[in-house]
This record gives sequence, structure tokens and C-alpha cells, in this order.
Amino acid sequence: MNVQDYDEVPAFLGEWGPFQKSVFFLLSLTIIPNGYAGLVMVFLADTPQHSCRLPNSTDVTTGGTVNLSLRLPVEEVDGERVYSKCARFKTHVGDGLNGTTRETEPCADGWEYSTDRYTSTIVSEWNLVCDDNWKGPFTVSVFFMGMLCGSLISGLLSDRYGRKIILFVSMALQTVFSLILVSSQSWAMFSILFFIIGFVQISKYIVMFILGSELLGKTVRIAYGTLGVCLFFALGSVVLPIFAYFIRDWRMLLLALSLPQILYMPLWWFIPESPRWLLSQGRVEEAEVIVQAAAKRNGIKHTAVIFENRSDQECMLPTGDKHAHTYLDLVRTSNLRNITIIAMFVWIISSVGYFGLSFSIPNMHGDPYINCFISAATEIVSYVIAWILLRTSPRRISLACIVVFSGVLLLLIQIVPSAAFSMIFVFSAELYPTVVRNMGFGVCSMASRIGSIISPYFAYLETYNKVLPFILMGSLSVMAGIFCLVLPETFGQPLPQTIQQVQPMIWWTTKRNDIIAVAEKDKKVENEHLNSQIDAV
Repeated sequence: MNVQDYDEVPAFLGEWGPFQKSVFFLLSLTIIPNGYAGLVMVFLADTPQHSCRLPNSTDVTTGGTVNLSLRLPVEEVDGERVYSKCARFKTHVGDGLNGTTRETEPCADGWEYSTDRYTSTIVSEWNLVCDDNWKGPFTVSVFFMGMLCGSLISGLLSDRYGRKIILFVSMALQTVFSLILVSSQSWAMFSILFFIIGFVQISKYIVMFILGSELLGKTVRIAYGTLGVCLFFALGSVVLPIFAYFIRDWRMLLLALSLPQILYMPLWWFIPESPRWLLSQGRVEEAEVIVQAAAKRNGIKHTAVIFENRSDQECMLPTGDKHAHTYLDLVRTSNLRNITIIAMFVWIISSVGYFGLSFSIPNMHGDPYINCFISAATEIVSYVIAWILLRTSPRRISLACIVVFSGVLLLLIQIVPSAAFSMIFVFSAELYPTVVRNMGFGVCSMASRIGSIISPYFAYLETYNKVLPFILMGSLSVMAGIFCLVLPETFGQPLPQTIQQVQPMIWWTTKRNDIIAVAEKDKKVENEHLNSQIDAV
């Protein structure tokens, strides 16, 4: 059997045999650590109750042994009068309590932290409070900056060196640097290591997503992108509050979450390289071996040669579109440029809504462990809903409704808008043509990292107003949902291969049809006038 188009291979192998099942579940398993890699900062960087350390006091946070009203100024926070966390009344040396003045000073002797909820966090370890309280959300932003850089570079690396090797190198580096992170001796060291972890974990995520999409058939890809990748990501989010509840020290929590990642290394012998990528590199024999092994595992007895020995990308690109493409192609035509701009905007807002609300969990009413668990469990339900919608409904209508609905919920009852994430992944991959799909997907992923970087500061706004972050995130989500309605519909449509095959924007289609109708009407009037002149002659 000679296969000129690799998409014929899944039909030959079957859609859901033992080979596809193992690829689906093993690749999905590798995504679990990504579910808690960044979200762990909800507990690592939470700020315990604290106040200035005072001379001759044992535990200020629980009342201590001195009259706090004589030692700490009172401030009004959210309509309540509380003791200051960043200032104390000055005392004259040697005068004790009687030497207290009404003049205030910073916490010169450090802070006392409550241990009611946490044994330690990076905030209590390195005093990231008061003048240094910006370092908490900035640490989260550093992680997402690493993800931003990883989004740009991982695609290029996997295109050059292969999907499998970049996947496992990223996996190994994530494990190693997560373990080193446990031994951080300063906030600066922690932030640098956290940046590296962000870089390698998004590299692993993107390559794993691409590898699974290229190994699995058309009908399984939607399930892989939602029930596979997203559900196992949510499973990592569910595991996090359970570990955090029983392990209240930040170093031990990181260690407990990092050690199990070592178990992923033996998967090297069970997850194959992408035959599609091997063919694009002219490595036909290696692709042949993988597909023959997959056929054997699925119980297909086949001895004939599957692929012709053709090098380069001859059979991968359509005729007339074999020149090299660059990121400039995403903005070269007005249609693809508009699609890219709107897709990037939707990705940014979806990311802000998802991560902004996730990092607001410690500030919500109730227990943060229960809140985090419920939030993660809600994601599982939302991903199942997204899978059903992707299988049965038009893409742009479904995504628009989900994003607008998430925005309304953010405005009203503050529910995590996670379904939009899984849907925008699939929709974006279908919007772009094959020749620039990876680049388009990478640019959108980069845009979402911008949203991730600024998301901690949305949560930080709660310091000034409890409802302001949700008003902003909800309003932006509603706006993004409306923009989704002008994107081309891809449901039930074949994937475009070339830039010329990309469907036009909805508003442009309507405008173009109106222009054509007017032009045809003018032409008809002109022809009638010309005919009348001919008849007169």
C-alpha cells in the first residue's frame, strides 16, 4: 500500500485501536504536572496573617502578651478597623511600654506570621509583605514570562529536532528544576528557577499537544484536545489542594509534587515519534517502522511498504504552495491578519479570566483548599461540556456563547471560565491553514501568556476593591465573546491547506456579498441602458 497523504494512515490503522489508546492516555498522563506547576503559587505565595514583631511580645498574631493598641496603629481595611501590618508605634530605647509614642515607624524588627493555616510560605520565608508585597504577584508573572519564551521557541525546536526528544527533554528539565526549586535560598533564586520551569513546562505542553494531534486520527483529535489534555490538566489542579491540605510547608509541598514526575521517564520506550514529522524530514524508513509497529499492535497483518521513499515535504504540501512560510504570512493578507488579531485578543482575555480567578482563590470567602478543589472539579465538568459542543455545534457560536457566559458569571457569581480554554485551542488550530498552523497556534499561545503575565495583578486589585477584578474580567470576556462571532465557521469544514483556502471573516463575507450585489445591479442597469441605446440606433 502506497500512501501519498499521511491522513490516509489512520484509516488504514483504524481510529481507536490499542496503539491509539496507549498514545492517548500516556500523552495525557504527562500533562498532570502542568495542572499544578503554576497554580501551586496559590498556596506557596499566600500571605499569612502578620504584624510587626514587637519587643517583649511572644505572638502578636494571636494577641500576644502585650496591649496591642499601645503598640500598633489601627487602620481601616474594607470598612473594618484592624491593626496595621506594616507599621508600629515608636518606642524609646529602654523605656518599655511607657516610652511608646504616637509616632509610627516601619517594622524594623521584621514580622510575626500566623501559623494557623501554613507552617511556612515564600512570603513568610522572605518577608514579601508591605514594601515588598509586589514580589508575590511578580513571581507568578515571572513564571508566565518563562511560558511566553517557551511558547516562541519550543515550536521551532520541535520542528527541527523532533517532537519526542523535545517532549522528554522538557519533561526531564521540569523535574530537575522543580527539585532544585525546593532548595531555593532567596527570592531571586526562586524567581529565576521558576522562570525556567515556566519555560520548559509550556514547551512540554505544546509539543505534547502537537505530537498527539499528529499521531491520532481526525475523529480522535477533538477528544484528545478536551477529554485528554484538558481533563488530565484539571486532574493536576484537583490533586494540588489535596496535597496542600496535608502538607503546610512550602518546601515539602514542592518536593511531594515534584518527585512523582520521575516516573514519566520510562514512557520514552512507549511513546513514538511523529511519523508525519519524520516524513517531512525525509526520514521515510523510520516513519515506516513506527506505522508498521502500530499496525502490528492493532492486529493488522501487513507486510507491504506503506510509504514511498519520497524525501522532503513533497507529499505534505499542496501543489503551488511549497515555498517557505514565515510569521509575516499571518499578517500578509487582510483576512488572516484579522483572524490573528481577534484570535489573539480572545486568547488573552480567556487567559486573564482563567488565571486571574485562579489566583484570587485565597482572597475568596471560605476555605482556600475547598475553593481550589471545587474550582478544579468545575473545570472537569466544563471540559466535558466543551467536548460535547465541539462535536455537535458550530465553533464560533459555541465559543462566543461560552466566553460571554463566562463573562456574565464572572460579573455575577465568579465562576471559572475554563471551558473557553479548551474550545479556543481546537478552534484556533482549525482557523489556520496547514502551511502556517503551527506558527499561528504559537502566536496565539504567546498572546495567552501575555494574559497570564498580567492576571496576578487582577487578583492583586482585590486589595483595593473586592469586586473590581471580576467587573474587569467579566466585561472583557463579554467583549471577547462578541468578537468571536465574526470569526469564520470551521465546524464540519475541511481544514484549509493554503492561505488562499482560509475562509473570510463573517462581517467581510456579508460586506463582500453586498458589494457584489450592488456591482451586479449597477452592471445590469448599465447593460439595460446600453441595450436601449443600441435599439434606438
